[in-house]
Amino acid sequence: MSFFYPKNLKFECNKCTLCCGNTKEKTRHIIMLEEEAEEIQKQTDINTNEFCFEITDQQPYMFEMKTPHDEKCFFLKQNDCSIYSFRPMICRFYPFELKFDQEQQKYVFNATAECPALNQGKRLTQAYFKRLFWLAEEKLL
Repeated sequence: MSFFYPKNLKFECNKCTLCCGNTKEKTRHIIMLEEEAEEIQKQTDINTNEFCFEITDQQPYMFEMKTPHDEKCFFLKQNDCSIYSFRPMICRFYPFELKFDQEQQKYVFNATAECPALNQGKRLTQAYFKRLFWLAEEKLL
């Protein structure tokens, strides 16, 4: 499979936590695959019904994270992700999303303009996007 990615783009997370919850402009949907919810349950010993709820309209995603803490992710504790090493794929991808372009028959990485850390930090390489793409291939494709 091949993909397009934004060239000459810089990004380094500044831990602003904008991506971890709702804002005035956007309601965030932190969606998860069933295996991701199960892994979080296993690693935290917290039952899935405490931190997420089932969804049926976002296949292959089966769960959505609850946002009880001031509309922030269930696992955001003092501006730190308490499940960072096994966080859901959607969190690993942010501020990017991967879509299939029917016209070009290729996958395309797009960046969201809302992230204040875009164009800050280190320049992202093709290898960075390859790792994300491999993760998507492993879990979705």
